[in-house]
Amino acid sequence: MRQRRWLELVKDYDCEILYHPGKANVVDDALSRKVSHSAALITRQAPLHRDFERARIAVSKIFDAQSNDPYLVEKRCLAEAGQAVEFCISSDGGLLFERRLCVPSDSAVKTELLSEGHSSPFSMHPGSTKMYQDLKWVYWWRNMKKEVAEFVSKCLVCQQVKAPRQKPTCLLQPLSVPEWKLTKSAHFIPGKSTYIASKWAQLYMSEIVRLHGVFQATIGMAPFEALYGKCCRSPVFWGEVDEQRLMGPELV
Repeated sequence: MRQRRWLELVKDYDCEILYHPGKANVVDDALSRKVSHSAALITRQAPLHRDFERARIAVSKIFDAQSNDPYLVEKRCLAEAGQAVEFCISSDGGLLFERRLCVPSDSAVKTELLSEGHSSPFSMHPGSTKMYQDLKWVYWWRNMKKEVAEFVSKCLVCQQVKAPRQKPTCLLQPLSVPEWKLTKSAHFIPGKSTYIASKWAQLYMSEIVRLHGVFQATIGMAPFEALYGKCCRSPVFWGEVDEQRLMGPELV
């Protein structure tokens, strides 16, 4: 799996792997393993110089975009007045926060900066934590860590190449409810499939009510009225309206 990741990473670059086996190398030192490629270095100097020029252009672009951010403009005024301790002005005229370059709230500038720090040939697609630790030494902006994590999570190359490091999850299982032993019991009453509701009610009264009594709710409902379906004498909800009769909530 690790070799596949390296192949996916190296295939985008124009490079040639030169390998010297250990048996062919008689003198095992650093100089004997080096391959003479001075001509290749000379041809590669111009692109490398252009990369450094492009980096300077990116920094100047950040300096120009700072003037369009109201938050950084306010901090610049405070820094010039000596009222902002954390902010200062660099020799190039850029605003710094704790000696780090302040990146304005510009989506184009941030996208270019994050792409350079993540998918450039010098960065090699680091993770969110590694990328944030590398960038925070030079750059600063608000919600920087969150935006770096979001950018890395949307990288298609990282999703295709990098293997997941987390243990695969299974189906969620509910937590067991602690119970004391012998707190529950079951009653098995023999019956026939031809029994009607009245027959089952008689069995319930003769078997369950005989052992456990009548179940009463704690909401003040008349238990006998709910059980028999008619008004019965009970001290609950007893009122005097013209004549004595039971007043209770309707059974839903």
